[in-house]
Amino acid sequence: MNRDRFTWSPLPLRLIIGIGFMFHGYAKLFSSVGHNNFIMLLQDLGMPLPSLLAWLVGFVEFFGGLALLLGAFTSIAALLLIVDMLGAMFFVSLPHGFDMLQVTVMIEGGPKFGVPGLEINLIYLAALISLLLTGPGHLSLDGWLRARQGSAGHSVQPA
Repeated sequence: MNRDRFTWSPLPLRLIIGIGFMFHGYAKLFSSVGHNNFIMLLQDLGMPLPSLLAWLVGFVEFFGGLALLLGAFTSIAALLLIVDMLGAMFFVSLPHGFDMLQVTVMIEGGPKFGVPGLEINLIYLAALISLLLTGPGHLSLDGWLRARQGSAGHSVQPA
């Protein structure tokens, strides 16, 4: 039973982290406003080739998130998304401290929030590293392919 719990435990991480990355990647890839805003952010940060980088980051986040969601190519997706998160941490979040919620000003309608600190990046990184170390679990395309290859290797071949 304990082993069974371990093999299913990556599922909630894959689902939540996968959806999170797809959400952020979608805005960078499929929304002209989101894409252009991200290009402007990259330009403000002094990043080289901001337009190309915006497409690359959007692609990695959306399709890497989809891969995690499906449990397909989990190790590759996790590695690419770890690089993505490290970039976000060092180039965007680091100057803003640790706290995920940065209240910049209080107005009549409630607080206005600024750029989040490192906290959210570290949460994503912890989940990605866990998936990298444990694998995608049973309910995944990777797990299904592994089981299928294992059963194919044990089949009896006619003489």
